Amino acid sequence: MGAESRGRLRALADYDVLALSALIWFLAKFLRYAFPPLFPTLRDSLGVSNGVLGLAFTAMLTVYAAMQFPSGALADRVGARAVIVAGAAVTGAGALVLAVPVPESAALVAIGAGMLLVGLGTGAHKTVAVRLLARMYPARTGRALGILDTLGAFGGVAAPAAVVAVTGTTLAVVGLDGVSLDWHVLFLAGAVAAGGLAALFARRVPRDDRDRENAAGRHRDDDSNRDGDGNHDSNRDGDDTRGLRAYAALFRDPAFATFVALTICFSFAYNGAVAFLPLFLTDAAGLPETTASLLYSGLFVVSLVQLVTGDLSDRVGRLPVIAATLVLATAGLAAMLSVSGVLLVGGAVVAFGLGCHGFRPVRGAYLAAVIPDSAAGGGLGVVRTLLMGAGALAPAVVGGVADATDFRVAFGLLAAAMIAAVALTGVVAVVD
Repeated sequence: MGAESRGRLRALADYDVLALSALIWFLAKFLRYAFPPLFPTLRDSLGVSNGVLGLAFTAMLTVYAAMQFPSGALADRVGARAVIVAGAAVTGAGALVLAVPVPESAALVAIGAGMLLVGLGTGAHKTVAVRLLARMYPARTGRALGILDTLGAFGGVAAPAAVVAVTGTTLAVVGLDGVSLDWHVLFLAGAVAAGGLAALFARRVPRDDRDRENAAGRHRDDDSNRDGDGNHDSNRDGDDTRGLRAYAALFRDPAFATFVALTICFSFAYNGAVAFLPLFLTDAAGLPETTASLLYSGLFVVSLVQLVTGDLSDRVGRLPVIAATLVLATAGLAAMLSVSGVLLVGGAVVAFGLGCHGFRPVRGAYLAAVIPDSAAGGGLGVVRTLLMGAGALAPAVVGGVADATDFRVAFGLLAAAMIAAVALTGVVAVVD
């Protein structure tokens, strides 16, 4: 086989890692976003309030947020492969818990346990995958993260459609008259998919994936920094930046600290809206449940915009794209509170989705560019812990405010958070 053919095969192998990373992210989003369309069913069948559902979702997102830093810091030491494979395996275990029907008296506990495991497993993926892809595709980081986030967002498209598809579906076509599918089958499929993807990732990604991440020639620097026994020299460049103090030092940069603040505001608004959008559309906007589910899917269908904004940020710069997407998302969320009718509400949901999804890969590319490689995984993990921690609080806050007042007041709070994010973007542009 010629050198050119071997080079092409190596390039295809690199894209295998992108594809598998994106598929695992798709599954993570599918499992998480299967819950909001199930909230009406769970509220009725379990006899619980919006606040209880919000707390359950918050618990899952809190565990997800708590995993960002340790997973990133661990990946700095042992490589992305082990962390991503372990995360997918734990996700599959959580899905399996959710797949098993239990007596009604134990249902809430089982659902809560499964959600916590899903949060734990999926929390190990994104931080590690962002840095893995940023290092493998340094000239096309925005595009690579756009692909990752777009395929992940389509988990949100598939989840509500899958919930509708299995609800009430019978198995008479295969001779099982009177046997009906329900939402448990979604999580059984998720458990099987998680196990398969974990096995494929372990097979396709070399054990020391840091060598592949540094394929642009940095592996030679690694060789020069080993001692005579083949061990890494403890004095190699970058070691002095490791540890918690090094991660905290990132926040001394005013532009970086302000950017983290704006993305925390965004995360709070986005997670709060996504968790309760189906109930907002039925309770506040007065739309039928099927229409609400369709619009909820539409929120994720428009995630294709990430392919455009990710690539555009590589060409024209990240901050202009960040500002434009946040303004669009804010306008969409504000419009949801002020318009009525399927068309106008649907347009507002689409605008909100375009802005939010357009922002996400550019946010990742910005952070990947400003965090030093020596603190890459842990540094990004710290940031994602903060922003996902704020996002994890949002469902509980929205559910509690909606119970005390209504969903319009709750979503008005989310709109205020988006306005703050837009204002902070201007501050970053000034101090950057």
